[in-house]
Amino acid sequence: MITTLLLLAAVGILTWGFLQAKPYGEPGILAWLQTVVLMGPWLLFFGFSAAGIYLNLAGILLLVVASAGAYIYLGRRLRATAKDPLAAKRAATLMNEASETTGSSAAIANTDETTKASESSESVSEPASESAPPEASGKTGKTGETDEDALTPIPAEDLAVIEGIFGIDTFFRTKTVPYQEGAIFKGNLRGQPDQAAQVLSQKLTEKLGDRYRSFLLADPDNKPVVIVLPSQNDPKPTSLTQRILAVALAIATLATSLETASILQGFDIFQSPERLSEALPIALGIAAVLGAHELGHRLLANRLNVKISPPFFLPAWQLGAFGSLMRFESILPNRTVLFDVAFAGPAAGGIVSFIFLLLGLVLSHPGSLFQLPATFFQGSILVGTLARAVLGDALQSTLVDVHPLMIMGWIGLIITAINVMPAGQLDGGRVIQAIYGRKTLVRATVVTLVLLAIVGLFNPLALYWAVLIVFLQRQPERPCQDDLTEPDDARAALALLALLLMLLVLLPLTPSLAIRLGIG
Repeated sequence: MITTLLLLAAVGILTWGFLQAKPYGEPGILAWLQTVVLMGPWLLFFGFSAAGIYLNLAGILLLVVASAGAYIYLGRRLRATAKDPLAAKRAATLMNEASETTGSSAAIANTDETTKASESSESVSEPASESAPPEASGKTGKTGETDEDALTPIPAEDLAVIEGIFGIDTFFRTKTVPYQEGAIFKGNLRGQPDQAAQVLSQKLTEKLGDRYRSFLLADPDNKPVVIVLPSQNDPKPTSLTQRILAVALAIATLATSLETASILQGFDIFQSPERLSEALPIALGIAAVLGAHELGHRLLANRLNVKISPPFFLPAWQLGAFGSLMRFESILPNRTVLFDVAFAGPAAGGIVSFIFLLLGLVLSHPGSLFQLPATFFQGSILVGTLARAVLGDALQSTLVDVHPLMIMGWIGLIITAINVMPAGQLDGGRVIQAIYGRKTLVRATVVTLVLLAIVGLFNPLALYWAVLIVFLQRQPERPCQDDLTEPDDARAALALLALLLMLLVLLPLTPSLAIRLGIG
């Protein structure tokens, strides 16, 4: 019944979205279709499940690939349509309205780079508050037009030099507004946002060295603005105390991984330390997943010249670890870089976990080290489906013999899926911010926390993770220097795939579907 109601609600939202998009002509219809293909795999999978029709893994992957291909194709059509000035204007108007209702702000933002500047859903108040501490003089927060020399915190001589970096070929300045320790420059964007942001940053460095940073983003009215802030507000490097904490958390995580491995084998490593050799392989498998995750972040960060902090692992008795936290120690040039670094970690950890899982299933045989209740495989749609495909009728027995690699892979997938949740500064939250913007991430964080709180009534693990997000990771990442230009459609498709796989890992099979599959 709940699944049916959710499907009806989704269809109602899509119908309402079509009625809203229709008056805007072809750009509106194309934007609406992008929303449809993003929701398509989810609707079809759960719709078929509600109707008693089971989709195997090949069918699910086909839906995802088809959705990604359709999304990219529609994005190209939308950009081609935007070459018509009237169509581009309609698309921009549609974006301003749809971003508050359908949650698909990235659907038409790829029309062209100039249109993106006016369509971005980020607000200037959020990033500025993250990038600069309030001024003690009481002059902070002024947003009206004022006497620039008297009220702008930036020295008058520096302000005059900064105003000289603007031009008719990049950003035509019309107003200067004091804001905290810096200034907001309002005006009109000329040309493509990525090129304008790069030129402004280069000119600022040439004239004033490394003393200031420029950010191109959108104000609350969705109009492009430039914010200039002192470089003293850049992200700070990791302190010695923080590094000691990171090492302590890594040691604690190794201990909890050994504890998890020993409990899976029916003993407690702290009470039987002589059995260390039995617990060590599984603990090392969990460590391999965590290591691959961090290596993915660092390889992309080094390649893109981005500094990141050491990983702060989160030890957990249930899984060995909940993953790790990482923060950026340098300002990011654009949202594509934010996506690449954030996505690389879960991608690497997920691939290693998936390989472990498949190898473990293939190597499983009667007499394997672990014996799991068959109903245990009902805890994950993805794992249960793969296990049914590989192990076949063995899942109809009361106990199923499985290889240790299968356990390592399953734990690794859960750890990766938890970090892909679309909330705050988790990897999944950063991916959502990079693709869809800060406003969408704020909404997604609220929804995620509400769902975790509900699930936490039945599973303390979810409640623990919700509390962790609230206290440590609930805020979006600080803005990029070019916070207008969105990543391409291929990256949006990867984000869709990551979110879908996250749900398939964490969502359990319904009892009726498990019976149809012959699991338990």
